Amino acid sequence: MIVNMHDRFSFQIEKKLPGALGRAGILHTPHGTIETPAFVTVGTKGTVKAMTPEQVADTGAQVVLANTYHLYLEPGEKRVRDMGGLGTMMGWHGPTMTDSGGFQVFSLGFAYGTSVSKVAKASDTTEEGALPEHERERQGKLASIDEEGVTFKSYKDGSEHRFTPERSMEIQHDIGADMTFAFDECTSPTAGYAYQKEAMERTHRWAERSLARFKELQMGRGERPPQALFGVVQGGRFEDLRKESARVIGTMDVDGYGIGGSFVKEDMDTAVGWVNALLPEGKPRHLLGIGEPLDLFIGAEQGADLFDCVGPTRIARTGMVYTHDGRINLWNARFVNDLGPLEEGCGCYTCTRYTRAYVAHLFRSHEMLAATLASIHNVYFLVNLMKRIRVSILEGTFAHMKEDFFARYKK
Repeated sequence: MIVNMHDRFSFQIEKKLPGALGRAGILHTPHGTIETPAFVTVGTKGTVKAMTPEQVADTGAQVVLANTYHLYLEPGEKRVRDMGGLGTMMGWHGPTMTDSGGFQVFSLGFAYGTSVSKVAKASDTTEEGALPEHERERQGKLASIDEEGVTFKSYKDGSEHRFTPERSMEIQHDIGADMTFAFDECTSPTAGYAYQKEAMERTHRWAERSLARFKELQMGRGERPPQALFGVVQGGRFEDLRKESARVIGTMDVDGYGIGGSFVKEDMDTAVGWVNALLPEGKPRHLLGIGEPLDLFIGAEQGADLFDCVGPTRIARTGMVYTHDGRINLWNARFVNDLGPLEEGCGCYTCTRYTRAYVAHLFRSHEMLAATLASIHNVYFLVNLMKRIRVSILEGTFAHMKEDFFARYKK
């Protein structure tokens, strides 16, 4: 199946996973093709932290996602535009994406100053899935929401800024990524039903406004490559809301879909399945902000095509690296004299050249190279795990690969 989304964008499903929603496909963009399912490397400010674009490319990464809110704050979307757009600015020659800034509604609003993330445990919620009273007081510390948009205070200097759906589209238009997202409200996984419904309905209205402004802006791109727009499905952990959101966003004239908002870890797979069973089959689906190894299997099996997460570089900077047996912490004393690679059989730049003992030494010496070598390995691990998942779908061995990986990987 090949769906032509519009000029220079198309999505082709090569093979479906029997008895499940998963599939392997090819997404064509103006700056190259993406073989899906794929892990999207996050370059928040136009850089994948601690790595050069060449090092990112050498891991096999196909696409980079940047953060609209952060690039808006610095260097500013007009400067990004004048430097040739996101890819040219950062020296990345493949496909690019930008999020909408909607995640900052959550991270700078409710979640600011708390330990709450977009993925929670069931024990973090009340019986009704509502937010505990003492936490509710924190809402809106650096962001406040109204029908028209969101007012932010900069985390840098406290200055006030305003995002609306239209403004998000204008900023993303100037940043110039191949694929963009409609402005949405990302809710806390601990929010109760009433607020999840309110936020979802607002997200739907914002999606319509985003789409209208997106189409206007595309008419004026001139010689610049066209962009694609993904609508975002919300609804939290509630089945009826997730399904309603999938139906509403699925009727819009967008080029693909983001599965956003918050999840409870124990039922993330069912929530993604609810959504992808209803979204139109022929357009790509991006599971936003999810990238733990076990979650990649779950998401791919439930029909997600793209995944992004800051995790691999974030944990790398703390000395944590992925292996097929689970994470290891290079600060642990047992690695001081370990002359093996970070992982036996790994083909990444780090593992083919350096020992655990050396990288552990770099961390203990507070050398910058430590974060680079660990980040290279972690990005390589997730990118190539995703590529192996894709091959397993094509070859009909997904169930066996998943079983083997889950049996070995220790959380």
